[in-house]
Amino acid sequence: MNLPHPDYNSPAELKTFLDANNMAMQKKFGQNFLINEQARIKIIDALEITEGTSVWEVGPGLGSMTSEILRRGARLTVFEIDRGFASLLRQFFNEYIQNGALTIIEGDVLKTWQTALTQGKPDRFFGNLPYNIAAALIADTIEKNIRFDRAVFTVQKEVAARAMATPGTEDYSSFSILCQWAYNLKHIMDLSGGNFWPKPNVTSSAFSMTMKPDFPCCDNPALFVKLQRGLFSSRRKNIRNNLSAFLSDSEKAAVALEKAGIEPSVRAETLPVKTLLLLSDIVNADIIQNGIKK
Repeated sequence: MNLPHPDYNSPAELKTFLDANNMAMQKKFGQNFLINEQARIKIIDALEITEGTSVWEVGPGLGSMTSEILRRGARLTVFEIDRGFASLLRQFFNEYIQNGALTIIEGDVLKTWQTALTQGKPDRFFGNLPYNIAAALIADTIEKNIRFDRAVFTVQKEVAARAMATPGTEDYSSFSILCQWAYNLKHIMDLSGGNFWPKPNVTSSAFSMTMKPDFPCCDNPALFVKLQRGLFSSRRKNIRNNLSAFLSDSEKAAVALEKAGIEPSVRAETLPVKTLLLLSDIVNADIIQNGIKK
């Protein structure tokens, strides 16, 4: 028999439930429950789950989103770092665990997600991501060449802004390049602190990432990942200076930029993904031709 769930919309009941189980929210894990039911439904709707869809959820907490995802017939794997929450999830969803619809993986998702891939890549990636790991987790999957058909995340608003930033804006960064290289991004909604318990001192944003069917790949994706990081390593420097440092050769940098049709005095933050992919291919060809390791 499953343990009855607390009222996920009531901070008072959630606190009472945690107190009764000798538990407390842990700030170090960035724990905040989304207590707005309509917002939870809208965010999960964006996942576009059907019967049998495989889903990864990061940070299920007490299972408010988990419950709805399972209700829609998904095959779900959740990543939970808090042992107390993981124990309660087993009691809440024992029947789903027994019938194979739910798997719980304990520990830091940054350290466990690649191991979970041995069971197959899921169709969907989802989570109300702790603010301290959001960008790192998203970037890590892309850099490891793992793309999901669809991902939906709730993150600190600034993280979402960086992911969706356009060239020439302050938020445009290496992280923007990675996200927009691999996915089409769409804003879903902003959520003020009052939608969560405990109430955070920041605004959050939910957004979706849909895998690009015509993924604009390049000759050497691993090099592209390293190159675009290098080009944003010193934002105040122009692209020639950063590329020269990356290649350890200013002359080769000048030639590569000329071939790509890039003005040496511009900064990387002004260039779209397509232009940076072209530059990466030109650099890659030179590396192959000259036997340079990068």
